[in-house]
Amino acid sequence: MTDVTQTAAEFVAPAEVEEVELYHPKSFLTKYIWSQDAKVIAIQYSLTATAIGLVALVLSWLMRLQLGFPETFSFIDATDYYQYITMHGMIMVIYLLTALFLGGFGNYLIPLMVGARDMVFPYVNMLSYWVYLLAVIVLVSSFFAPGGPTGAGWTLYPPQAILSGTPGQEWGIVLMLVSLILFIIGFTMGGLNYVVTVLQARTRGMTLMRMPLTVWGIFVATILALLAFPALFVGCVMMLFDRLLGTSFFMPTILEFGEQLQYGGGSPILFQHLFWFFGHPEVYIVALPAFGIVSDLLATHARKCIFGYRMMVWAIVAIGALSFVVWAHHMYVSGMNPYFGFFFATTTLIIAVPTALKVYNWVLTLWRGNIHLTIPMLFSIGFIVTFLNGGITGLFLGNVVVDVPLSDTMFVVAHFHMVMGVAPIMVVFGAIYHWYPKITGRMMHQAMGLFHFWVTFVGAYLIYFPMHYLGFLGVPRRYFEIGETAFIPPSAASLNAFITVAALIVGFAQLVFLFNLYWSRTRGKEAGGNPWNATTLEWQTPQTPPTHGNFGPELPIVYRWAYDYGVPGADRDFIPQNMPPDQVSTGPDGISPEQQDA
Repeated sequence: MTDVTQTAAEFVAPAEVEEVELYHPKSFLTKYIWSQDAKVIAIQYSLTATAIGLVALVLSWLMRLQLGFPETFSFIDATDYYQYITMHGMIMVIYLLTALFLGGFGNYLIPLMVGARDMVFPYVNMLSYWVYLLAVIVLVSSFFAPGGPTGAGWTLYPPQAILSGTPGQEWGIVLMLVSLILFIIGFTMGGLNYVVTVLQARTRGMTLMRMPLTVWGIFVATILALLAFPALFVGCVMMLFDRLLGTSFFMPTILEFGEQLQYGGGSPILFQHLFWFFGHPEVYIVALPAFGIVSDLLATHARKCIFGYRMMVWAIVAIGALSFVVWAHHMYVSGMNPYFGFFFATTTLIIAVPTALKVYNWVLTLWRGNIHLTIPMLFSIGFIVTFLNGGITGLFLGNVVVDVPLSDTMFVVAHFHMVMGVAPIMVVFGAIYHWYPKITGRMMHQAMGLFHFWVTFVGAYLIYFPMHYLGFLGVPRRYFEIGETAFIPPSAASLNAFITVAALIVGFAQLVFLFNLYWSRTRGKEAGGNPWNATTLEWQTPQTPPTHGNFGPELPIVYRWAYDYGVPGADRDFIPQNMPPDQVSTGPDGISPEQQDA
């Protein structure tokens, strides 16, 4: 009888899918331009999204100048204002946030976090970025087209969007619709990559319930997008046909300047249903990756395992499923049947339950943790506070009798920006400060980062808290100029001027952030391989920044979940996912937190 020594790796299930030979670039062009490396593609997505986002930032400044100081700037007229509103909204929601979370963070983090060499379909991944870039170029070209970009509002409601009285009716609306169609085609290429990579390319030992919550958030958000974007796609195609071919999908019988147009029999409400069937899942297409990322940032910088990991996973899945049955709460003022209003108000309250569970779990993760107030942690806490405030005002607007009088006021603008603007951007900033050392090998400048956080966080509240009050006063949204109105007190004008000054200051802080990105690339302090002492696989790569193929000759083997922080009896306060059990000393009872959670 002989003793046989077994290694820890033998207890890990074998890989289900064999490794695929990587494409190795042969020139500068194939390495950095037409790259098939997901990390390079992620940076391309992020730089393009940031560039178009800066355009939207400038547009918001111009809008605020008009609202804060009306009749002061002669270069802003009513046509310009409505074009600024439309382009600002669409760029921020679609071309910045969606592209950053899925194209940027999704491409960079998914292969690294699940232990893969690259995305499953690298060539299709490369194509997805270039189609996205083409969509951005088509969008920007509308600024230079006859009549300028469309001024139909970012929701593009017909019949207004394609009638001659609307700014950009000739070329602007056509280029906007073509750009959206291209964006959806490009995203579909990338989205299929994200889903298949998560399902098929995980390394040995990386079960679904060992994946970091960042991957779960991006994974579920991608599935939502693959199901929701087709509604917007067909809506854009049908409106394009109405505009160019004279069909009547959305155009009813209508008079223009006393003459009956060729349209007849279409339904404008149908477009609203198609738009919001995409539009509300889009909120969670942005929010779910933010939920996942902030969970990882909190656990890492509080040095504590995430509270209720399985509950967090199922909450992400539940939010994703419920997001498809709440869309018509955006349409309470469109004349819907009261029974439908009751149904969608109820589902809106129900979807708040798993969302609230996540907030409780974040707070309990912080409870009695060894909290390090790093810049990523500050932005994460700022996200929780901001998302909670925005979510509470969402409960107001989810109720029909409250929503109807508030629907066309600045209250909706404030709510939407707190939930869909400030909160996700907080996570974007926190994530960049967190993963910048992995991407570049250097830390970002601490003082500039603190300045950026405090001006952004405090400034956001100086902008949007007063805006809620303006909504209660009845100040309407989407108005170029209010003038002297009997039901709006003169103090509203002073408040609008204050908000404008705050918005300009917050915008300046973002320029400091961009300078910090550039400056730290060459002058930042060297970070080392794992400056945050994190457990997930992206911090265990042999080189920093990771090279092509990510993990050297051998892929890592995963032995535990992603949140082994503060394990009793361990030499350090964290245990990487790929550390074999025989190299780890457990607590007094011999049970790890992963076993306790299971």
